Amino acid sequence: MSERRLPGIDVTPLSGVGTVVWYRPDADLSEPPAPEDVDAEAEREAFELAVAEAEAELEAERERTAERVGEDEAAVFDAHVQFLNDPQIASGVEERITDGLPAAHAVRETFDEFVEQFSGMEGKMAERADDLRDVRDRLLRLLTDGERVDLASLPEGSVVLAERLTPSDTAQLDPERVAGFATVTGGRTSHAAIFARSLAIPAVVGVGEDLESVADGETVVVDGRSGDVVLDPDEATVEAARGGAADDVVEEAVTTADGTDVEVAANVGTPQELAPAAERGADGVGLFRTEFLFIERDDAPDEDEQYAAYRDAIETFPDGRVVVRTLDVGGDKPVPYLDLPEEENPFLGERGIRRSLGPDSDLFETQLRALLRADADTDVGSLAVMLPLVTTVEEVEAARGVLEGVVADLAAEGVDATMPEFGVMIETPAAALMADVLVEHVDFFSIGTNDLAQYVMAAERGNDAVAELGDFRQPAVLRAIDATTTAAEGTDVWVGMCGEMAGDPRLTELLVGLGLRELSMSALTVPDVKARVSETTLEDAEALAERALAAADRDEIIELLEQS
Repeated sequence: MSERRLPGIDVTPLSGVGTVVWYRPDADLSEPPAPEDVDAEAEREAFELAVAEAEAELEAERERTAERVGEDEAAVFDAHVQFLNDPQIASGVEERITDGLPAAHAVRETFDEFVEQFSGMEGKMAERADDLRDVRDRLLRLLTDGERVDLASLPEGSVVLAERLTPSDTAQLDPERVAGFATVTGGRTSHAAIFARSLAIPAVVGVGEDLESVADGETVVVDGRSGDVVLDPDEATVEAARGGAADDVVEEAVTTADGTDVEVAANVGTPQELAPAAERGADGVGLFRTEFLFIERDDAPDEDEQYAAYRDAIETFPDGRVVVRTLDVGGDKPVPYLDLPEEENPFLGERGIRRSLGPDSDLFETQLRALLRADADTDVGSLAVMLPLVTTVEEVEAARGVLEGVVADLAAEGVDATMPEFGVMIETPAAALMADVLVEHVDFFSIGTNDLAQYVMAAERGNDAVAELGDFRQPAVLRAIDATTTAAEGTDVWVGMCGEMAGDPRLTELLVGLGLRELSMSALTVPDVKARVSETTLEDAEALAERALAAADRDEIIELLEQS
């Protein structure tokens, strides 16, 4: 029998081969007894006990996930605790118990009602349906004394197949045991996809109902590069999957085949990600997200705590550059102690540099002091400071003035502080359109394609219904990138990219041709991108970019990329 491929969505540039283990966690509840036979008080007590036990489990899982995967990913469990204690959900369960349902059935009916509501919404709200399912299933297991499937102890070489994997499920997976996973539903921004990238597990999501045809015990290949689940794989496919999921690590900086330097750096969200990034051959850090220092706590970190974190980052890359993005909160990053306003559309509201120059100005200055002290106290590496969500030249001038003032204050205190590289993220259409003016005030641009594509195309990046519109390969997105690199031509300003687009090796040649000379990404994809850079010639890359910029639609650009 010849091999058969089930196409899905590629999540990680890794491949794995193993034996199928289906994961079907749904609790099977029997028909409820007659209402008059239900002890409502006992059922309420059972529900309250299950909620308390679930909260304790969630707190423990959050701690483990933060340690293994990172704070950003672990934050999803905070949302689960909120759902667990949501008054509307609790009252719905209480009402159903009062009407004569056992606690388990009341939980299922109540949660399913909310799951249906959220599933009909868009973007981030639709993703909350999976969070609700996760909390529902946890409560049902506790209420029915069900045994939790131990995904952490699967046989070595298992390939997990499931309709969907919740955050709790995915956080259990052991990369040493699991050869990969594939799901019926899901997209690139799903929790399962995010965790797969963080844990370096081969994964394909969104395969569809055809995945149900695969039986337990079959040997399959999960090809995270092509986005295929391969059934009845032939010997060559199996060997390719086993022989090297990713390119060999290259520790040295790379150039194109004709000698153009291209820095390949890593995006880092927690201190735990620094060493793995260096081990994967990252030349430095192209995006150091500082939010991890500010979330999940009752007050802001002081200057010394921040100093220690920034110094560790700089010392991890003694020969490289560490680009630190100043605090970027607001939007989908709430910080309770900052008393962020409730906004109808927080992505277009008070976030990023707008807060640093406004209500968070004291925090901004403290952060800059910690950064400059860390840079002054290390004899290695180099620091670059980057502003998020810039839209006007006035913001850049004001922020630069604050930075220069901090340098002067530290010098007066006897600290050997110097002005670091100073740059801005290009993640709004305004910044791209004003790049020719902004270039006079900065040392570098770093293009954040996740938000840039979202704002250019008016298509929320978490909304699967408009995923094609928000694709990086849309002509308007490429033209916004080109406007940025064109503005920097003939100047000393370098242009990098720290969005998801930078980590796709299929786009490396195009990005080099567009003028990008620094690419920053998940550490997982650093070896792949370095290999692709080494194979690229500047002449061919620029010719590809010229054709792509002349394209009228996304399909034409995709065809060009497939031919390159």
